[in-house]
Amino acid sequence: MNLFSRRKFLARSAGVGMLAAGGLADPFGAAAAPPESDGNSIGAGRLKQSVCRWPYARVSLPDFCRRTRQMGFAAIDLLFPDEWDTAADAGLTVSMGYASRRDKFIATGFNNPANHELLVGELEGALPRAAKVGVANLIAMFGNRVPGIDEPAAIANCTAGLAKIAPLAEKHGVTVCVELLNSKVDHPGYQGDHTAFGVAVMRAVNSPRVKLLYDIYHMQIMEGDVIRTIRDNSNWIGHFHTGGVPGRHEINDSQELNYHAIAVAIADLEFKGYVAHEFIPTRSDPFSSLAEAQRICTV
Repeated sequence: MNLFSRRKFLARSAGVGMLAAGGLADPFGAAAAPPESDGNSIGAGRLKQSVCRWPYARVSLPDFCRRTRQMGFAAIDLLFPDEWDTAADAGLTVSMGYASRRDKFIATGFNNPANHELLVGELEGALPRAAKVGVANLIAMFGNRVPGIDEPAAIANCTAGLAKIAPLAEKHGVTVCVELLNSKVDHPGYQGDHTAFGVAVMRAVNSPRVKLLYDIYHMQIMEGDVIRTIRDNSNWIGHFHTGGVPGRHEINDSQELNYHAIAVAIADLEFKGYVAHEFIPTRSDPFSSLAEAQRICTV
């Protein structure tokens, strides 16, 4: 069972962060700040690695930026626009940003034409600023299924909506990344729950600045065959997220995926984007889990 979810975090983003659940010890303890560097920082290797902010929400953003920078990370994923300057001040790139801070972010997607005005408007406002401050990507969603909109219609709707924003994304050199999520465990009803759906949209939009966010955790749950799928569809993928299966915890040998082999496969494709760690650490020192993930994916 996945004890935490980004969906729940987003709904509570104005709060102090997530609480431990289901008897799992709070991996952050009582301290608000991360521990000092333990000297585990390593070279970047062939992949650009990033780390998602939300699993470490109990650590203040300035402290989180300081610690990840000490560890050798150059980027942070999933920051809201009002947080971008904090990362920049710490010398970090925002490898994936939100266009806005609002409720129902995941459910409200491009599959429903009723959402296009909102979504396109948000991106039109965010893309110029993202380019100005060096945000590499902005996240978007396919959205939850809508009664009366079948799969072909949903693909057509996503294509039409994303095609509206593609020219501006190309102008500013910022990539809009639309995420693939599982509908089996974490996000019931989500439409973009298979790679084939996302690729159909990407092919139709056919823009170098509209790509898939391929979440390895989610796609392992839905379809498996991760390495071959990545190889076959690499032209349409702009970003990756990691997470252990099952449970979305550490990406070590406690779970079923061989993340080092996956990292090698991605690097062999000469992938130029980011691989961002989005797992929930279970250790008393969560940064030791992050350092371990960094080592596993350094190839």
